[in-house]
Amino acid sequence: MKTFKPSTIMAALISSGVAFMSLPSYAQDVAENTQDRKTDKVDIPPEEVERIEVRGFSTSLIQSLNQKRFSDTVSEQISADDLGGLPDVSMADALTRLPGISAVRTGGQAAQINIRGLSGDFVFSTLNGREQVSTSGSRAIEFDQYPSELISEAAVYKSPKASLIEGGIAGTVELKTASPLKMQEQHKFSANMRGMYNDRASEISDAEEFGHRLSFSYQGKFLDDTVGVSLGYARLFQPSVSTQFIGLAYNGLVDVDGIEGDTDGPDSCVECEYISEGFEMQHKGGEETRDGYVAAFEWAPIDTFTLKADAFISKFDSEAFARGFRVKLGGINAGITNPTIVNNSVIGGTFSRTDNSFTRIELVNDDNQDFDSVANFGVNANWEISADLAVQFDISRSTAESDFRNGLLWSLVGEDANAANPVFDENVQISYLLNGLDLPDLGFNQMNAFTDTDRVMVSKYGIYPFENKDELDAYRIDFQYFIDSPVISGLEFGYRYSDREYNNDRSVFEYGNDSAFSVSQPPLKLTSDMVEQVNWSGDFGYFPSYLSVDLDSALNAWFPDGRPVPVQTWGPGAAGVINGPGTGPATAWTLQESGDVFETVNSAYLMATINTEIGRLPVTGNVGVRYVKSKQRSTTLQRATQLITDLETGATEEVSDPTAGAQNITDDVGLINNFYRPALLSHEYSDVLPSINLNFQLNDDMQLRVAAAKVMGRAPINRFAANASTNVEVVTAFQDRDSGEITLSTPTARVNGNARNSPYLEPFYATQYDVSWEYYFSETEGALVIAGFYKDIESFVEDIEIDPYDFEANGIVTPDSVQVPVYLTPEFTGQESELAVDANGDPLFVTVPTENGSYSTAVNNAEGGYIRGIEIAYTQIYSMLPGFWSGLGISASYSYTESEIQRTLGDGIYATSLPGLSENVATLTAFWEYEGFETRLSTRFRDSFVSQQVAVNDQVVNFDSELVVDYQASYELNENWSVLFQVNNLTDEPTRSYFSSQEQTGTIQFFGTQYFLGMTYRL
Repeated sequence: MKTFKPSTIMAALISSGVAFMSLPSYAQDVAENTQDRKTDKVDIPPEEVERIEVRGFSTSLIQSLNQKRFSDTVSEQISADDLGGLPDVSMADALTRLPGISAVRTGGQAAQINIRGLSGDFVFSTLNGREQVSTSGSRAIEFDQYPSELISEAAVYKSPKASLIEGGIAGTVELKTASPLKMQEQHKFSANMRGMYNDRASEISDAEEFGHRLSFSYQGKFLDDTVGVSLGYARLFQPSVSTQFIGLAYNGLVDVDGIEGDTDGPDSCVECEYISEGFEMQHKGGEETRDGYVAAFEWAPIDTFTLKADAFISKFDSEAFARGFRVKLGGINAGITNPTIVNNSVIGGTFSRTDNSFTRIELVNDDNQDFDSVANFGVNANWEISADLAVQFDISRSTAESDFRNGLLWSLVGEDANAANPVFDENVQISYLLNGLDLPDLGFNQMNAFTDTDRVMVSKYGIYPFENKDELDAYRIDFQYFIDSPVISGLEFGYRYSDREYNNDRSVFEYGNDSAFSVSQPPLKLTSDMVEQVNWSGDFGYFPSYLSVDLDSALNAWFPDGRPVPVQTWGPGAAGVINGPGTGPATAWTLQESGDVFETVNSAYLMATINTEIGRLPVTGNVGVRYVKSKQRSTTLQRATQLITDLETGATEEVSDPTAGAQNITDDVGLINNFYRPALLSHEYSDVLPSINLNFQLNDDMQLRVAAAKVMGRAPINRFAANASTNVEVVTAFQDRDSGEITLSTPTARVNGNARNSPYLEPFYATQYDVSWEYYFSETEGALVIAGFYKDIESFVEDIEIDPYDFEANGIVTPDSVQVPVYLTPEFTGQESELAVDANGDPLFVTVPTENGSYSTAVNNAEGGYIRGIEIAYTQIYSMLPGFWSGLGISASYSYTESEIQRTLGDGIYATSLPGLSENVATLTAFWEYEGFETRLSTRFRDSFVSQQVAVNDQVVNFDSELVVDYQASYELNENWSVLFQVNNLTDEPTRSYFSSQEQTGTIQFFGTQYFLGMTYRL
């Protein structure tokens, strides 16, 4: 095959849309339509451009290399040989084949991607040139929402230019759907049908073993190629299974070893050791269903005008269960014997329940439902006004909705489930020893009771919905003006306006108790028809068996009048409630964490396209500047109270202050709170973002790129939600029935506050530099690329905790004391609480003084740092080899990234590097094609990195390195039919994580190997 010759380079640059690559695809149309009238500027000998006619994986590689070669920025490209041609389950998997790009596996599959050591929050993404919103609740796009079958091209822009929408510090990912008027054929149709099997599903009770993938697409041109239509549908139904051990955070400090003079602990307790909250062992199973739709309509009545409307919709539903047990070690008050201590952390020992500890084992039957949908719509008009001037106008709407329902059904071991008043068995002993990144040794004195319906009772049901909506409307106009000059070949300028609204709703329902059997909300007696004994197998086979509880049967028996509905409520114990009882859990967070965020952005840019020579060295590229004005607002509830002091008793009381705007705010159950006033907080800022990209054509096959830019990325959209709150620590008081002596749980009540989100958060800023040397082979297809980058990041959004915090000095009203109800000491375990009374028979209260506690907030810290690295990519098809060996090829990449930035959590550095950064990332795909047969083996390696693991709460941990291997083989039966066999995660690579060091086990999770077998039809 012949490659591009020097005399065609300039023509290829223009015809492939280099000057306007950051714009939607209509800019490429302008360049193509204008080319015939520009022959006096660029000499195009058509006989030297040879078209590639092969199909398959090699075709995609060649197309991707050509797009990369003739791009005007440092970028990576993916091109499908046909709509539906990408083999990956989602675009997240496809993007991880590119240099410097890795992904965090969720449920065994890639979801969010990391670029050059930065996590998904720093990645900006567009679809057909338009900004997208996400179901993640932040700005990070969940790329598993996008079926690869519906995407025809993808690009990752690592160096920005002025015409790119701002927001990608790590990089900008551009996804494109098919444009029917650009295809050569009059009509195209393809269908993919694949069955799926997961080999670990058989180990999990009730898990699905089989799934399928289906896709259909059609593209057609009509009315003398003036009308184009594109339609596509893709469906994925797959089992979601995993077997896992998850360690919980080391959030307790206690002097376990008792060594005199021990000073290895943190400043707050130098003699102390860290102890874990506990750990979980679970079987997870469920079903994931994704339906994707794409449609486009193009109309080009004349050569100089095109109108296009397109739509993309994806719905991703997941219904999953998690069954097993959760071990709560009991905190600093547990009895600890025979501890094993490594690096000042307790990683083993025997924990026994005491009168003051919460040591227990919960049998877990969680039910999680997640219903996500994204929709992107756009209308674009492209008009070539004259031979030198073109304009495009674009209107778009992007929406995302996520309804995640975290349902929990917890059981405890009782002394006798058949008793009239069943009692929780407090004789709990837990022995364990962590083994780093291998499974731990475990032992429980209650383990024989885990499968006994005469001992196990359901003690608590809870459901905690997260409902997010994200909507973005955008309007954009762009101009291109072509100039015949020795240096500047064109000018681009444009304006964009976007209006975004994010809404978050929280609600809750809770019944029962997860640490004991409640008398007022009694536990559920299990029957044999509600349960199934579950045994572990494989590497987990020594774990104790447990009872799996059928959720529907249990809830129907527990709530015969109907299943409860979650609500937003203050909770009867919340301060400021004026029409509810004074005791009970405070759930004011359901209102305080719900609210709206509004973001409007005005931006404009001016960019010059460079086309010149220095000496005899051709130089192309661009230089420009982008101006951005942003405004972000958030609804919130602000405290509106004042302190009133009783002159006779000296007691201070916090009361509603109408003069400060306090209002009666009613929740879903009718409770009225008058301690707050609704408010709208607002913040505005402006940015100027210059950029330059220069490409030096060293010879026919070699070029050098250099780029520099200032970039910005806004904080996650959910971090703007102003949900500041203060609360007073709960103090309990009990009166001895005989002596009358009153005992307090603590002599003072700490006032704590939280404002981890803020509409005043500024963006992340960085100055970045890129250099890329690219050599394209002339004898065979392929290239060798070596690139380096340096990012100087100014600051990050960081969570900090100030303890103690002076609330009064910062204008936050807090009470000097609180009135605490006194209860009589219970006569037996599980007895319903009984209020003590004074001499007049009125409920007895005691006054407890308050003291300043901690305040957690988010700030733009003043400490940034550098991220720097090198990337090497090599692709070659060995067509020079004889015979059938000529179809052999390799595509490989390696990247090394380092940073001086560290993030800290709590009292220790749990995350020792920047989230998302792996020092070493490598990919290797070896493929072979011969007479319709194609086979390839792909590997993806990433070094250890920092990210979140999901347990009871999100926890930031260090993930161990991982190597994921995939295999695929296909054969073309004829021009229309082909068969395919595919294996994902061939070696069943687990994810493994740890906290400060590998001794502190985090996650050990196996997902299974997926097998696909199917057929493809093309017409």
